[in-house]
Amino acid sequence: MSYKAPVKDMMFNIEHLARIDEIAKIPGFEDAGLETAQAVLEECARFNEEVVAPLNADADKAPSSHSGTSVTTSKGFKEAYQQYTEGGWQGLQHPADFGGQGLPKTIGAACGEILNSANLSFALCPLLTDGAIEALLTAGGDELKSTYLEKLISGEWTGTMNLTEPQAGSDLAAVRTRAEPQPDGTYRVFGTKIFITYGEHDMADN
Repeated sequence: MSYKAPVKDMMFNIEHLARIDEIAKIPGFEDAGLETAQAVLEECARFNEEVVAPLNADADKAPSSHSGTSVTTSKGFKEAYQQYTEGGWQGLQHPADFGGQGLPKTIGAACGEILNSANLSFALCPLLTDGAIEALLTAGGDELKSTYLEKLISGEWTGTMNLTEPQAGSDLAAVRTRAEPQPDGTYRVFGTKIFITYGEHDMADN
């Protein structure tokens, strides 16, 4: 299955609608102008066209498998994820203070669209990791940030999503799982989850 990223169209939007040169005037983003966006998107397109997209059809035919407590992802996913993390893609739009590249989300969103379009089943892992990173940056305390952020941003660890309950489906208003704090600082969790996305896999150490 072939995929061709629409880099030209994305660059038009980044230049004329998102006004990347104005974003580059914001302190911390001085090196993130049009030339940087062009270079990043072109390399992102190459990686996804050559490495990630070709895994898509075969993964549909031979999906991830579960054995005991272990999940083995589709053939090629583990190797592609290693290249993804070695290329620094997980940390693209995250703070340099925690090992990221600190690029604006204008560039990160375009790269995310390329990844999602190339192979959504693969892309869910980095996407959920981004969500975990954003939650920690927004609401995490210093101890949580120091424990998790560098490992998540490097791709050594990954995030997960645990949403769906038997009575809820995709209706999050019907979710009933709750966590009750205990005197020793731990929590007791009550509820049932029937789908856990990238909670266990062989692509990362956690």
